[in-house]
Amino acid sequence: MLFGSIEAGGTKFVCAVGNEDYQVKERCVIPTTNPQETISRVINYLKQFDVAAISVASFGPIEIKKTAPNYGYITTTPKKGWANTDIVGMIKAAIKVPIFFTTDVNGSAYGEYVMSRLSNEDISALVYYTIGTGVGGGAIIDGKVLGGIGHPEMGHVLVKRHPADSNFSGICPYHRDCLEGLVSGPTFAKRLGKKGEDVPLTDPVWAILSYYVAQAALQATLILRPDKIVFGGGVVSELFLEKVRQEFAQLLNDYVQVPDLTQYITMPAIAENGSATVGNFALAKRLLRSFD
Repeated sequence: MLFGSIEAGGTKFVCAVGNEDYQVKERCVIPTTNPQETISRVINYLKQFDVAAISVASFGPIEIKKTAPNYGYITTTPKKGWANTDIVGMIKAAIKVPIFFTTDVNGSAYGEYVMSRLSNEDISALVYYTIGTGVGGGAIIDGKVLGGIGHPEMGHVLVKRHPADSNFSGICPYHRDCLEGLVSGPTFAKRLGKKGEDVPLTDPVWAILSYYVAQAALQATLILRPDKIVFGGGVVSELFLEKVRQEFAQLLNDYVQVPDLTQYITMPAIAENGSATVGNFALAKRLLRSFD
């Protein structure tokens, strides 16, 4: 049995077909242009395979409430030309199989959750953050994707300002100095005039960013009490996470117990940004089983 995965990003759509063991059999990368062209290419690719179900993990905001009239839509995204796009409807009209719909970070969170369980880790709750062009987060609690009226927007929480960063206004067009406005990749150019990959880990800006990211980890810890917090995305590295762990330890101040920080605050277990693909296979498989 085969399952389809669509990781819909603002720059590219990563499509894959995999089996019940979450192994990728085929993979295709499609540049994100306009909705009609991009989704048509996605459909044409997946129609080559006899998939039993599909999961779509998309950039957002998206509408995940099934009773909403615009369920399955990418809604108020700033991505030009993509606001109010019925992505699920377009795919379902062409490929008549069940479709699961969630955010890109929820897909990644579920992939990391599944992989942890397969590795026999005692995991019942996991939080996943991506820090790249933007910042997003998702959470899995007892195998279920967290969300009610909508999906979490963990990248837009407010954080306490670092004393050495008071003159930086932030770049989020909605909130200025929310988490995304302070730590996403484009903040390097705004602060320093260069890309993040050109900024050595010895630069003081990394201490500022680690302070903000540690606050996000602290919020997730105190609100959700997960077994693990995973950080992915282009801004994240193991050396950066070591700074985050140090800041986190100071902020938490032993208030509650957490696992060893090298196991608690981690990089993704799934290599090559494959977390969302594995998550999509697992979510499609789960969706299909719900019809049995």
